[in-house]
Amino acid sequence: MLLQLHVKNLAIIDEVEVDFTEGLNILTGETGAGKSVILGSIHLALGAKADKDSIRNGAEYALVELVFQLENDVQKKKIQALDLPVEEDGVVILQRKISPLRSVFKVCGETVSASVLKELAPILLDIYGQHDYQSLLQDKKHLDILDSFGDKSLTDKKESLKEEYTKYLELKRSYDTPELSPEQRERELSFARFEVDEIEKAKLVPGELEELEKNLRKMENSGKVKEGLSRVLQLLKEEDACCENSLNRALREMNHLSALDPDLEEYEARMSDVDSLLRDLSHDLSGVLEADEFDEREFVRVRERVDLINHLQMKYGKSIDKILDYAEERKNYIYRLENAREESERIGKELETKQVLLADYAEELSVLRKKEALKLEQEIVEALHDLNFMQAEFQVLFEEAEQIGVNGKDKVIFMISTNPGEKLRPLSAVASGGELSRIMLAIKTISAKRDDINTLIFDEIDSGISGKTAWKVSEKLGLLSKSHQIICITHLPQIAAMADSHYCIEKSEQNGKTVTDIKPLTDEGALNEVARLLGGEVITGAVLENAKELKIQAQNTKNG
Repeated sequence: MLLQLHVKNLAIIDEVEVDFTEGLNILTGETGAGKSVILGSIHLALGAKADKDSIRNGAEYALVELVFQLENDVQKKKIQALDLPVEEDGVVILQRKISPLRSVFKVCGETVSASVLKELAPILLDIYGQHDYQSLLQDKKHLDILDSFGDKSLTDKKESLKEEYTKYLELKRSYDTPELSPEQRERELSFARFEVDEIEKAKLVPGELEELEKNLRKMENSGKVKEGLSRVLQLLKEEDACCENSLNRALREMNHLSALDPDLEEYEARMSDVDSLLRDLSHDLSGVLEADEFDEREFVRVRERVDLINHLQMKYGKSIDKILDYAEERKNYIYRLENAREESERIGKELETKQVLLADYAEELSVLRKKEALKLEQEIVEALHDLNFMQAEFQVLFEEAEQIGVNGKDKVIFMISTNPGEKLRPLSAVASGGELSRIMLAIKTISAKRDDINTLIFDEIDSGISGKTAWKVSEKLGLLSKSHQIICITHLPQIAAMADSHYCIEKSEQNGKTVTDIKPLTDEGALNEVARLLGGEVITGAVLENAKELKIQAQNTKNG
């Protein structure tokens, strides 16, 4: 769940901080008030492109910060798989600082790249705007939607096919590589053997570099350690005012006092124990000091060994494990060069086997998809009816690709008829902008039952709709918000009335500059905002009553 958005010095925003809630969060405001800037700031925090013009005029930098609360362990495991930190309480903080020369991204205080942030974004939330609705027109998107709808057996089969297809491509690359001339083959063999020989001569042991570096630091600091231990021993026992002498005098005095007062015997015993411990400590430290002899030859050996391993890491891999893996790869390469004819025949036979396996996997995946497609068709039709496509028909059309790929052999096209008497046609040939947004909402309502993402953001979901259809969309958002956090920018009163939390985006002039602000509305403020959306600038009593009825109707719908 998105807990908070903090924006500073971005475009026409001076500084705003918004605390979002569970359920349906509605954002409204006049045209040009800055609604797009608010949504854009979230995109920026998630890795979208930015330039220095994003920075507010007169400011040195712009800052966007998002605070998320993870809702399930699946999200946490996916984030940890990216080697990103997560707070103990499941809080994830994303921050982006935009300066004229560069942007800095941070996750929970740790600096990351924009590419990592783009991998993180779909784990935390889904954003749907005009671009996303238009993506429904792409056939590849249809296949992705169908696969996301499928159960674990479909997901597992698709992953198995992907793994086998990757192996197939590697084999094919090897098989299709042009044959080397004798001279080229000899040069390649010579170089590969040299590399393997260099690595094997080093007799590398995984983990040894860390131990060597630890010993090297110890030897490099041995002089300082020896000097320090000498000073410690002087303070403990070799000076007139050393610890041992002082404690010994104190012990003799306590011995005399305990003879006068038996209650002090316990303290005398404890002091005696301390004296004994101090003498043992002094003795042990003396032993360490005497045994700490610097071995120049061992120091040179360790340093040369560290230098050798670092040199090999620069050439062959960033760790000993990677160097050894590289050596194995080169050995396999040497074998293939030495047995080129036999190897080519082996790879050819293996390719044939892989092709048969891929065909089997693709067929099995296709069967699973067609089974899930029947369920998807039924659920989407029901969802479309709920969104005022009263007699809509929907079908998942399967076509076979020319050749098997990473997704199998299926091409999927969504077919739809939104009006009675019309034949089913590809979605790209039928749907308008308003229809696309509703179809996307229908699909998301279905897929939301299966995914692990709690936060959904909708922009322009109300594009091209009004009246009864707007109310149907409002009802669907209200239903979806019972299980998900929804953040929706809208200009329709029907959708605004359904809000669990309502925020108003306003633009004003301060000190000669245009400023956008966003503030949460009270119940009364939310009612007035719905009335404004209903009636325009002047809010009459009749408009206000209409707004109250709309809010009551929305509340009844949510409770029902």
